[in-house]
Amino acid sequence: MGKIVHFDWAIKNLLRHKANFDILEGFLSELLKTTVTIETLLESESNKDTREDKSNRVDLLVLTEQKEHVIIEVQASMEWDYLSRILYGTSKAVTEYIQAGQAFRHVRKIISVNIVFFDLGHGEDYVYHGTTEFRGTHQHDILRLGENEKKAYALANTPSDIFPEYYLIKVNQFNERIKDKFDEWVYFLKTERIQPDFSAQGVKSAAKKLDVLTLDDAARRAYERYEYDSHYEASMHESHYGRGKLDGLTEGKAEGKAEGKAEGKAEGKAEGKAEKAVEIAKKMRELGAPLSMITESTGLPLEEIEALR
Repeated sequence: MGKIVHFDWAIKNLLRHKANFDILEGFLSELLKTTVTIETLLESESNKDTREDKSNRVDLLVLTEQKEHVIIEVQASMEWDYLSRILYGTSKAVTEYIQAGQAFRHVRKIISVNIVFFDLGHGEDYVYHGTTEFRGTHQHDILRLGENEKKAYALANTPSDIFPEYYLIKVNQFNERIKDKFDEWVYFLKTERIQPDFSAQGVKSAAKKLDVLTLDDAARRAYERYEYDSHYEASMHESHYGRGKLDGLTEGKAEGKAEGKAEGKAEGKAEGKAEKAVEIAKKMRELGAPLSMITESTGLPLEEIEALR
């Protein structure tokens, strides 16, 4: 089976087409444990495809036939306030899709699906589900809807059926052991591979339609550029973050000793630059750059570059 494109790039470039809705429908159906049919994709003020407002847009906003809004967000780099970003996205979706003069009961149900490739919070699981629940402070019972409220909200039984709910998929924490159908999707998210025996809904279609070899020339070049940019951004992030962390540890251990502090900083800078050079060299090799160009760009010896795979 050929190489599969990264899900982040697929969402922004391939999965917006109606012919590929079956992939998203399969992914969401396995996650939500119910059949999901996509009616259309929506353009929110918070998912306009502009580089200038990249930090404030969602990757995809879906309207299902069940009249639910599903936000799908893929995040590769660390953001300390990412939870607030999730809240922002759901709040925007709530307020944008109720028309002036409509009763509040017309606010759409929002499901926020967040696929993250960094360590978000502390927890041992790799899929987290959050809902809003009202629990009595004295009787400890869970608030349910009355008969008139059930009529107003049709399919809802509790406030959690009305309020937004959230899914956090911490891809890097997945141990690649398949326990259910959705794990096949998480495996794909982490490894960018789909095994021949996978049977989760939509996964076979993903294997066929998201294969790099099936892309036309323009799309393949765009994906190669995306891969290079993502590697470069990760290298920059790790170099700066790792160097800053090492500097802080060195300063603490040295307890103000100038000699130890200077030595630790020098080692941290050298190590960060070396790691960055190796990452750039790997990517340039993948893109087929001449060895002489890689040597000149990274400063690495030819023997080390030839050993990279």
